[in-house]
Amino acid sequence: MKQRRRIYYSAAQRAEIWDRWKAGESMSSIGRRFDRESSPVFSVLSPTGGIRPPDWKRASQALSLVEREEISSGLNTRCSLRGIARMLGRSPSTISREVLRNGGPDRYRAARSDQTAWDRALRPKRCKVACRPGLARTVSNKLRRNWSPEQIACWLKRTWPGELHNQMSHEIIYRSLFIQIRGVLKKELLEHLRARRTLRRSRRATLKRNGLGRIKDAVSVSERPASVEDCEVKCHWEGDLIGGSRNSYVATLVERRSRYVMLVSLERRSTITPLIGKLSGSGVPARPGRRGF
Repeated sequence: MKQRRRIYYSAAQRAEIWDRWKAGESMSSIGRRFDRESSPVFSVLSPTGGIRPPDWKRASQALSLVEREEISSGLNTRCSLRGIARMLGRSPSTISREVLRNGGPDRYRAARSDQTAWDRALRPKRCKVACRPGLARTVSNKLRRNWSPEQIACWLKRTWPGELHNQMSHEIIYRSLFIQIRGVLKKELLEHLRARRTLRRSRRATLKRNGLGRIKDAVSVSERPASVEDCEVKCHWEGDLIGGSRNSYVATLVERRSRYVMLVSLERRSTITPLIGKLSGSGVPARPGRRGF
């Protein structure tokens, strides 16, 4: 079995993916931008549930990689810690702690020390749901009863007024559901959400924005003439489309006065299919008094 080659995105590409996802683009559209399928894009979005992770930035007072390289170079030339501190304009205690926590003067390496500093800075704060198991059970039970996160948040606020430790916003509930790496609310609870999505979508994400999901050249019902209201004029037809299994489609035509029904088999639904020449099919008169579609 041939293994698929793993696709890696650069930091700039990941930033562009998140920008496009926030702007409301679909995963297929984002994948086409990089000449790839939607599955690699999903692998970028899914770990955080479609919620953009915060950008990690180095604090202004923290040691930079360039400074750590200067420390490593000074240690190799047997320069004292105070001399390195004067050269970098840092406190000697800062240089001393940096060297001691990363193996000492003989084992200090700049790149490894810098990566260790980034890893040490990752101290994720546990969310409120994780810190209060009883509150997590209450939220889970409400979700299983098909309560929305907004309803749960309002219920908690009314049940425990003034007790902030027993309240939470609906955003915390959504994040606990979508970001599964928190390990708080089970993934099966996503099925009880109204939209039943596994990723957080942007508010701008809609098919109608790009013209999809709309009827082309549609005429509003309010623009119909008044003569169609009483069904007394002959040759006024109403049409509808019925979709079946295996991409089969049938158009229904109903004469509004006589209730005469005609069924027309169509080859597809993506384009306007000509009905002329197909109307010779069998017409089935509808039951007396039956209304149109």
